[in-house]
Amino acid sequence: MSETVQDSTGARVRVEHDEQNSAFVVRDDSGEVAGRAHYLVGPRSEAERIMYHTEVGEEFSGRGLAKILVSHALKESSDSMKTVVPVCPLFAERLKEHGNDFLAIGGRFRWATEADVEYVKQNV
Repeated sequence: MSETVQDSTGARVRVEHDEQNSAFVVRDDSGEVAGRAHYLVGPRSEAERIMYHTEVGEEFSGRGLAKILVSHALKESSDSMKTVVPVCPLFAERLKEHGNDFLAIGGRFRWATEADVEYVKQNV
């Protein structure tokens, strides 16, 4: 799944799901990777995505790309009927603020446990 959207400066960026590398990727108009939101498939179920790290290159900061990545990952996870487990602080914050909206569109999430954090540490 790939989608072209505008960042906060009005520039076009493409967001895609890189299933092979378990990440959501945002690219600038030239195709350069500007950022990634990484996840692990959950140990309990393949229907879980443990979102553990989001990064945007310094040269792309201030353009709202992390927010675009989080939004896209949540929407695609909802569409794919995956349960989101937010270990990454950006995902956790978004779900604290907008969790009810996410649930309203059919999304599913559960809060991360210490076992989830340990799983990430052992598998990254």
